[in-house]
Amino acid sequence: MAADRAADWLPAGDALRRMVAGVEPLGTEERAILDALGSVLAEDVAAAVDLPPWDNSGMDGFAVRAADVRGASAEAPVVLRVVDDVPAGHFAARPVGPGEAIRIMTGAPVPEGADGVVRVEHTDGGVGVGTAEGRVAVFSDADAGKNVRPRGEDVRAGDVVLRAGAVLRSAEVAGAASLGRARLRVVRRPVVAVLASGDELVEVERYDEVRAGRRIVSSNTYALAAMLAEAGMEARVLGIARDTRESLREHVERARGADALVTTAGISVGEHDHVRAVMEEMGTRVAFWRVRVRPGSAMAFGRVEGLGGIPWFGLPGNPVSTMATFELFARPALLRMAGHARCYRPTADAVMRDAYAARGDLMHFPRVRLEREADGTLAARLTGAQGSGVATSMVAADALAIIPPGEVRPGDRVRCVVLGGAPMVEDAYF
Repeated sequence: MAADRAADWLPAGDALRRMVAGVEPLGTEERAILDALGSVLAEDVAAAVDLPPWDNSGMDGFAVRAADVRGASAEAPVVLRVVDDVPAGHFAARPVGPGEAIRIMTGAPVPEGADGVVRVEHTDGGVGVGTAEGRVAVFSDADAGKNVRPRGEDVRAGDVVLRAGAVLRSAEVAGAASLGRARLRVVRRPVVAVLASGDELVEVERYDEVRAGRRIVSSNTYALAAMLAEAGMEARVLGIARDTRESLREHVERARGADALVTTAGISVGEHDHVRAVMEEMGTRVAFWRVRVRPGSAMAFGRVEGLGGIPWFGLPGNPVSTMATFELFARPALLRMAGHARCYRPTADAVMRDAYAARGDLMHFPRVRLEREADGTLAARLTGAQGSGVATSMVAADALAIIPPGEVRPGDRVRCVVLGGAPMVEDAYF
């Protein structure tokens, strides 16, 4: 196995850059519009027609000629003959002539001859509409020449509305639908194989063994599958490998056809940590084995030649270490594979309200809650015990604080990587 020993114990920033630079965007595919949500658009999308395609009413009311209603007031109402009724989705049967009005609903095409819509609350609502005696009294001229949304107000035919590289959110999906696109070409989403290992692990369906005190649930499997889904990727769960080379090799082989492999645990130097040996058997080119961070220093990255050269993210086994290293390191690289230009969680500066000691020559990532105090100060507070096996510290966290080696005292400012649904950014956090 090609391993650069000088790349052992990399600083956090170096490790992150090697991961992101060590992958490339996947190819493109065509997807049905609703199935493209969360994907990155691989083509420009232009309007084929003007939108809206006709002048339409911005109000429920009466389409009129402005010249006919000027001067109308409650004391001197203007009475017009109502010659048609146009609900949304229909067109007027005739133009509006002098002294005439057509009742119209919001969004309906404005009839020829009309240059404004008097909202219904500025009228008596009309009487006899739909009959030859239909009339409406207009009590205000405030809407003269108003409440018409012109053809092409949103976009003109030929305008590029969606650009290649855009992440398809609900707004982009709605825009594509309005442009008549039932299918879109997008960057292919990574299919990521997920493998946990350990004789002590079981799936949640075998929780009786946990109650009996014999096993623990492989929570990392569920965490990784969920985080991949949140990032718009597809997880292929490979199961739980036993602590033998044979079982690990068998499970790793199941990753064939995936775009990337994520493993948890087994990359330390313990007697039962066999992932290194299996990766060596499969011709993995390793970029690094360890990173100067806590939690999660036992973290590796490389390409598995035996699986077609797909990227391998070797994450540590403790639950907090797995989740934190995925969020900070693996997720940005996988987003790059999915075509994203903005791959990183945003950061926020906060005032630390608890003391924290980042011991050793390591960058620490304590889990914190962010709170806006009465004076507007953004404060960070530890979520409680910070051990790498305390999974509830992630449940309670809004962010991961970035603490270089040394002491942080209450009142010191710290940089925090914000978790959750905040918009992604282009610049890395370290």
